[in-house]
Amino acid sequence: MKEYIEERAIEIAYYIIEHKATVRQTARQFGVSKSTIHKDVTERLLTVNPSLAAEVRKVLDVNKSERHIRGGMATREKYLHQHELSETTFKTV
Repeated sequence: MKEYIEERAIEIAYYIIEHKATVRQTARQFGVSKSTIHKDVTERLLTVNPSLAAEVRKVLDVNKSERHIRGGMATREKYLHQHELSETTFKTV
């Protein structure tokens, strides 16, 4: 594996652990795809630093167990925002 990929995998791992970040948030931060982030921390990191990979796995497992909650909150916010917009539209007419 190329050295810059190993370094990126380690940097990504520390970011996820420090910020308790999701794969999507991390991908946005590093400017790479979610697939790249996932492959870096689940496959590549295992060969470079297995103990760090285990720490990242714990954060990812927590994120996975909570994703249905975040999804529900996002949907709720979406519809609340749409409702607010429709109220302001009717008031100005």
